Amino acid sequence: MHTFVLVVHIILAVLMIGLILVQHGKGADAGASFGGGGAATVFGASGSGSFLTRLIAVLTALFFVTSLTLAVFAKKQTTDAYSLKSVNTTTSTPATLPETSPTAPKTGE
Repeated sequence: MHTFVLVVHIILAVLMIGLILVQHGKGADAGASFGGGGAATVFGASGSGSFLTRLIAVLTALFFVTSLTLAVFAKKQTTDAYSLKSVNTTTSTPATLPETSPTAPKTGE
């Protein structure tokens, strides 16, 4: 799931960059009135701006959602990595000292 969201996130970023670069600037309207060919666009003279603006707004909202989703995945992954639940606990018995046998001679007597 993480990989899928990451791929969608990258595709949305590339699409947004491309569509933002295709948009006309504010100064392009003055050039269109002097024969710049603004009326020959696919969406009409004024339709392309509003269509691209709406499309970029939708892509931006989706980009925001995928960003938040990736942040949640990263937080969960970090929490799981540093959690005490993942530490392997083993119970071990303490080391015992060897006992002296009753038949062995004691030193120091």
